[in-house]
Amino acid sequence: MTKMQFAKRLQPLQSNVFADMDRAKAIALAAGREVIDLSLGSSDLPAEAHVIEAIAQSLCDRSTHGYLLFNGTLGFREAAANWYEQKFGIKVDPQTEVLPLIGSQEGTAHLPLAILNPGDFALLLDPGYPSHAGGVYLASGQIYPMPLRAENDFLPVFAEIPAPVLAQSRMMVLSYPHNPTAAIAPLSFFQEAVAFCQQHNLVLVHDFPYVDLVFGETGEWGVGSGEWRSGGAGEVGEAGGEELLIIDQSPMPTCPERSRRDAQSPLALSKAEGMPNAPSLAPSILQADPEKSVSIEFFTLSKSYNMGGFRIGYAIGNAELINALRQVKAAVDFNQYRGILNGAIAALTGPQMGVKSAVATFQGRRDAFITALHRIGWNVPTPQATMYIWAKLPSHWSQNSIEFCTQLVKQTGVAASPGAGFGKSGEGYVRFALVHEPLLLETAVQRIAQFLH
Repeated sequence: MTKMQFAKRLQPLQSNVFADMDRAKAIALAAGREVIDLSLGSSDLPAEAHVIEAIAQSLCDRSTHGYLLFNGTLGFREAAANWYEQKFGIKVDPQTEVLPLIGSQEGTAHLPLAILNPGDFALLLDPGYPSHAGGVYLASGQIYPMPLRAENDFLPVFAEIPAPVLAQSRMMVLSYPHNPTAAIAPLSFFQEAVAFCQQHNLVLVHDFPYVDLVFGETGEWGVGSGEWRSGGAGEVGEAGGEELLIIDQSPMPTCPERSRRDAQSPLALSKAEGMPNAPSLAPSILQADPEKSVSIEFFTLSKSYNMGGFRIGYAIGNAELINALRQVKAAVDFNQYRGILNGAIAALTGPQMGVKSAVATFQGRRDAFITALHRIGWNVPTPQATMYIWAKLPSHWSQNSIEFCTQLVKQTGVAASPGAGFGKSGEGYVRFALVHEPLLLETAVQRIAQFLH
């Protein structure tokens, strides 16, 4: 029988950090291990009751059962545009500057098809989220990885990009707060990025799923300026022969209180009286590019609103980029079920206390996990954002994060993501996702201690 032939563009997609760890977890389960899965950043928290109610009511409405074309998504696009204006002070046209997506991953995977010709470069963060690279490979583009180093606060240095690469580049992809490093970026960095992309005629893409998962500690945000003022730089210390990061954990004010008012008609309330809202501690790329000259931003309701399984997000930004992505999307799929969009409208326009509760939950888990790691002598920095811990591996594992994670789940049942799975510059690190209750996280650390010692 003749062997089936597949497109060469699939070759770089054969290795995936989540698929690799899924196989390792399956082996551990088959061996009888109780697995504590900290490898996947899928929130275990439920969506809010008013969101579920909006979806449930839609199920009995037979008009929601058919295909949903673009014009039928206007209510959702208006809610998204209003959410951005309230949160960032950015005027957005829901007709031309917003596009519903099946999660932000659809945007990062499909946009390169609209931007890149075969052989064009995309400038990506290294380490970075795997789908950013996947979309470039599907478009037959080339990747130039921009290394993220601890000494640069895990921000790329644009001056290091070679001139010949820039000449062939068409797009740059950023994502802050960052997965996997949990780094944050000030508005001044985004302003630098916008100026750089304008100078070199690059499309600037910002993947923004963790906009709300920012914690108020170890420094101070100037909400008006979007700048982070550090409460104290980290130091490098020694303990037990290992290099350790010693961090300043001085307290700082928490996020502003959000309104507790319930909305009888969420969309009408948001337009007439102002949506319950707090300014974001993480700046939007559109604050640095308010004219939307080169920028597009992707947001998902998976993290802020615990709606990962509903697969709902949107693109917002430059009207030409939105239209180009819309053309790709039209060739691939229709939109989601209308009831899911109704739930998303309820999330964006209704009471926002659930967002604040989720942030507090992940902050508590972060504190419990970090404290437990410090107790066993693994002094990793306390992240200021996201649901992840980005931990530098002990020296004898520093060049083999994949083997570390494979052996860890095999011997203890604790599953984590190897830094190398997010890019070459991720080697020497491991990512833990805080997707379990504090007691289970502490149990995971106890198992990690047994593995390390």
